[in-house]
Amino acid sequence: MITAIIPVREGSTRLKNKNVAPFAGTNLLINKINQLKQVEEISSIVVSSDSDMMLEMARKEGVKTHKRDIEYCDEKTKTFGEVVAHICSNVEGDDILWATCTAPLVFPKHYRAAIKEYYIALEKGYDSLASMEVFRRYLWDENGPVNYELGIKHVPSQQLPPLYFVTDGILLAPRLKMIQWNYFHGSNPYRFILDKRTSIDIDDGLDLACARAWLDMDESVSQIEPYSVNPEVKKE
Repeated sequence: MITAIIPVREGSTRLKNKNVAPFAGTNLLINKINQLKQVEEISSIVVSSDSDMMLEMARKEGVKTHKRDIEYCDEKTKTFGEVVAHICSNVEGDDILWATCTAPLVFPKHYRAAIKEYYIALEKGYDSLASMEVFRRYLWDENGPVNYELGIKHVPSQQLPPLYFVTDGILLAPRLKMIQWNYFHGSNPYRFILDKRTSIDIDDGLDLACARAWLDMDESVSQIEPYSVNPEVKKE
């Protein structure tokens, strides 16, 4: 039994009312609820929030709600890990799909594919699933280049070793493990690779504008090169 959790809160420091920003003819929260309703593998959808307005939206859409006290939403009183454990302790289900509404271009087909690979991954020894985006960029820290060399040994970016953004678009793990870890994935997650378009996570106004622009974009334009970091799972 998979329970999908949509965590939203009233305050947003970078983009006011971010979780209910207009998107795709509705708003980000309802958009995500509608997407998750199309995934047959999900048994229950729960919106967790301190906002009465957002909880009422969820109830009108026919999904479950979890009212959070302000201490689990103010990003000061409780750590993020405590918030994850608190939410997971107040819902039912064997497995939790953490599905943020700020990842609006993660569509039902992506959730279905991730769930299929998640169960195979658990059998292979992975403890969870986390969606990630592959990238190859020239990185520096305070001491200089991190993943490449200057001068004659410089290589094209395509030849750099792959690095990964954790996108937070799809996070899957056993519910009791999330409570134990105080986190939404374990130390050995299966890396479920998403392309740049699908990976977008809205944090500010520019991200929101990009997501709106990319909504109806031809998907073939955004596809990453064929690449798998989990070949033993993909084969099945």
